[in-house]
Amino acid sequence: MMARVIPIALFNGVATPRSGVQGMQSSPAPTDKTASERSSGLVAPPPLALYVHWPWCVKKCPYCDFNSHEAKGEIDQAAYLAALISDLEMALPAIWGRPVVSIFIGGGTPSLMSGETCEALLAAIRMRLPMQADAEVTMEANPGTAEAAKFAAFRAAGVNRLSIGVQSFDDEKLKSLGRIHDSAEARRAIEMGLKNFERVNIDLMYALPQQTLAQAQHDIDTGISTGVSHLSAYHLTLEPNTAFHHSPPSLPDDDAAADMQDMVEAQLAAAGFEHYETSAFAKPGQRCRHNLNYWTFGDYLGIGAGAHSKLSNHETQWREARHRSPRAYVEQVAAGKPKSTHQEISRADLPGEFMMNALRLNDGVNARLFRERTGIPLSEIHQLVLATRREGLLAEGDESIRPSEMGRRYLNRLIGMFL
Repeated sequence: MMARVIPIALFNGVATPRSGVQGMQSSPAPTDKTASERSSGLVAPPPLALYVHWPWCVKKCPYCDFNSHEAKGEIDQAAYLAALISDLEMALPAIWGRPVVSIFIGGGTPSLMSGETCEALLAAIRMRLPMQADAEVTMEANPGTAEAAKFAAFRAAGVNRLSIGVQSFDDEKLKSLGRIHDSAEARRAIEMGLKNFERVNIDLMYALPQQTLAQAQHDIDTGISTGVSHLSAYHLTLEPNTAFHHSPPSLPDDDAAADMQDMVEAQLAAAGFEHYETSAFAKPGQRCRHNLNYWTFGDYLGIGAGAHSKLSNHETQWREARHRSPRAYVEQVAAGKPKSTHQEISRADLPGEFMMNALRLNDGVNARLFRERTGIPLSEIHQLVLATRREGLLAEGDESIRPSEMGRRYLNRLIGMFL
């Protein structure tokens, strides 16, 4: 979820997660338009997060559509680390001087990296970017690659939040999902995580192949019993270009899946978890700050194979992506061309982009954030807001933009009205 050189666009004197159009390798250059025509309308830069993509895993899961690649033999961690650092250095002109509020190391399976690689990566980032004192630094981990010594090394390097991809505590379901770990390994990984990190999240999935409501509830109840402070619960979907899409398993029907969703929300609420985002639940004060930056339309710089970015300056807002293939990424970074795509976000598209993120939050956002993050007055989409409220998809209120209960259930329809 970048590129490099130096002299950059400024916000009033302040230097400024995973497609687009083939484009340039540096931040947007001024055009012959007047200053007012070039203005993005932003009065200050949004918060900035950093995403680092680790593309390798032990085995590709049949439901996974992320940019992940099975490691064939030993991973050349030194070469990839060098590419990440060069990528970051080339990106600095677009974000110069802006403090980073969070770092997320995702994949793939980042817990495959050595403690030494993690330490060198985070040290390189800290040497090149100002970090907020309380910056959240998350690493994703697979229970099948969890080691106590590694977890301790990740924590010593500066990781303070761990996100463990458990998916299920049912061994048969784990086999059907192609996972490399079993339930006992998942429990051990969580226990090790809680010993080393202040904040631990686990990912679970429901509506799994031939899953019953009782089995889904067992997974949620087991997750709660581990003592983690954040739990993400995802409905299994069959994504294009995955093994499950080409050879679909037998999944619960829509009514059964809806019952599971109701159960997930009820069980977690009873356990003191706040349902703050479509698939995310957290104990008070334990929400994922990195993801909240996405949902509130903050900026993020993505480095690594296939990483995506959304960035802003005083002239424009844009998205860009890195080359997906790890080999091509390393080669193109060495050639000074890490980006595969670059596309400015048009003024007409900004409202939809903002709503596509903000409406994932159950509490929505303060209405003034729309102007702050898009540069567009909310009055410009007033008729759209009224239309969604008339349909009962958007809650009433002038101070906030938030989905109604029906809007949360029909989120795609709600977001589609703004696109």
